[in-house]
Amino acid sequence: MKRQAFQEAALWLGQANYTTAFTGAGISVESGIPPFRGPEGLWSRYDPTVLDIGFFHQHPEKSWAVIKEIFYDFFGKAKPNEAHYALANLEKSNLLKSIITQNIDNLHQEAGSREVIEFHGTSHSLVCTQCEKQFRVEDISMDSLPVKCDACGGLVKPDFIFFGEGIPHRAYEKSLEAARRADVFLVIGTTGEIMPASQIPILAKENGAKIIEVNTEPSKFTHSITDIFLQGKATEVMQKLLNALG
Repeated sequence: MKRQAFQEAALWLGQANYTTAFTGAGISVESGIPPFRGPEGLWSRYDPTVLDIGFFHQHPEKSWAVIKEIFYDFFGKAKPNEAHYALANLEKSNLLKSIITQNIDNLHQEAGSREVIEFHGTSHSLVCTQCEKQFRVEDISMDSLPVKCDACGGLVKPDFIFFGEGIPHRAYEKSLEAARRADVFLVIGTTGEIMPASQIPILAKENGAKIIEVNTEPSKFTHSITDIFLQGKATEVMQKLLNALG
């Protein structure tokens, strides 16, 4: 990566009126959370059917056994990394207005970011599929599965979208607004393959935003909408970007 690219990206961030970050699985890989897709992805080890909403309702015990193993026994031990903290520092410096994340791991919030739009929901809370009562994950016992609602006895699910479910309306609308407002749009750790999330950076570009992309490999955005491609691990690239900002 050329030093000039970092200096130009830093200049854009420093002069921007409204910068939005858009993050995917790649930003959390260095926290020990593997992506879902790819040769090392979770779907190479687990059957993705367990997160189909129809299967979940028909076979809640089977779904919940895998959900607990992946999202609470395994993911639950993950901690924010330097890339998460870098975005939190940009927000504190008023150089970043919002984060749209495809991730459900809550690591942006744990790092200190406050304006986080969770496009796919979060594993940090749960919801009853009958009465819609919300639960914090720390208040739920997973000793007996599937998890049942203490108010109505209904089936409880993690508050992230399963296959067959739509994007939460509020998160979708807020993401569109942040993309339209952005004059600089920072894409980190996403391949651009997941619809409809992949349309958000394109919307930002169509509304005049300059696109800065941070990825270990070229994505579907790199040769179509990206203006500056900073190739490398998110932790290393974001630290260099902060250094360039001074």
